[in-house]
Amino acid sequence: MDSEELLEQLADIHLPVEISYWPPAPGWWILAVMLLVGGIFLSLRFIQFRNLQQVCRHALIELESCYSQLAKIDSSDPSNQLRYVNEVNSVLRRVALVHFPHAKVASLGGKDWVDFIRQKGDSAELNEEIAAALSFGRFQTHCEVDVDKMNDLGKAWITSLYLGKQTDSDQQGLSS
Repeated sequence: MDSEELLEQLADIHLPVEISYWPPAPGWWILAVMLLVGGIFLSLRFIQFRNLQQVCRHALIELESCYSQLAKIDSSDPSNQLRYVNEVNSVLRRVALVHFPHAKVASLGGKDWVDFIRQKGDSAELNEEIAAALSFGRFQTHCEVDVDKMNDLGKAWITSLYLGKQTDSDQQGLSS
């Protein structure tokens, strides 16, 4: 056999089949699954954040409603201030029960309730006068308190619980 006969026995060059786009390689499947899981996770976090914003907004509206009702009547009257203190205390307690669904929160009262408020949220506006009103206000016949500061305390505390705005003392407590 000479070289020409050997060359005739060879088949023509066949080009390989073009690479198809389907089915994708395993790496693309893994990437698609990771993107899907990440998208679901981010969607759930966004929905959770929106729900927290909505609950916070409703609590702040209820707190503002208490404040506006006091503004419509004589806010310097101690009995009206007592009613306002009890309404604010009720709003704060309901917010605490929603945010911390423990039976222990419901039973807090007096100094323990004020300590809970100090520990769990922004309580920069909490002075001794407001602390006394929150702890023992419902047992008094009249109460004199700075309602503007109490309203500011309620707003700051509710916002810090739901939207995570912590004070410096909260951040130091977490680091230790």
